[in-house]
Amino acid sequence: MIPAGVEVFIGLTPIDLRWSFDRLAGLVESELGRVARSGALFIFFGKRRTALKVLFFDGSGMCQFYKRLDSGLFRLPEPLPGNDRCVEVASHVLDELLDGVSVESGVAAKRQKRTRVH
Repeated sequence: MIPAGVEVFIGLTPIDLRWSFDRLAGLVESELGRVARSGALFIFFGKRRTALKVLFFDGSGMCQFYKRLDSGLFRLPEPLPGNDRCVEVASHVLDELLDGVSVESGVAAKRQKRTRVH
């Protein structure tokens, strides 16, 4: 559950998901124009949109959350006119995004069959 009133920013440019805390925090400040330790949640996607990372500051240190879908793609919201780097969304949109619901239409995201490797 995401706390009420927290700001949520989704980066629209795909990143290398191997990046860790410092590089993502630098990206937040240089590309999104935000302060990484502000308490906001910053979401980044890989180029295939099958995985995402959430970067946030919990008051005592930087934290990361990583999610990879077994099948399907994360659906990115449409950018606002004139801002193609990030979009601010309500916290319930992040809940829906993590649950696999399309941000644009509110319906379940289309699933693609993917071979498991274990």
